Amino acid sequence: MNLDQAITLIEEMLQITLIVGAPVLATAFGVGMLVSVFQAATQIHEMTLTFIPKIVATVAALIIFGSWMFVMLTDYFRTSFENILTLLR
Repeated sequence: MNLDQAITLIEEMLQITLIVGAPVLATAFGVGMLVSVFQAATQIHEMTLTFIPKIVATVAALIIFGSWMFVMLTDYFRTSFENILTLLR
């Protein structure tokens, strides 16, 4: 295994990490922004108002995108192990 192959494996790993994590992170970010705008408009600064909607939205995003995320990760691991086996030969 040379340096180019190792860099390619690491690059694929980072790409899959970003792709798989993006829906949940984007959902949490969007809900957080909406709650912040709501709090700024109404001047209600309740701590539970910031956490509960984000937790609910994150769980909903995991339910919606969970199977897709699982398929992406299993495909990545399968191809990674196949690539590692071919690189070691």
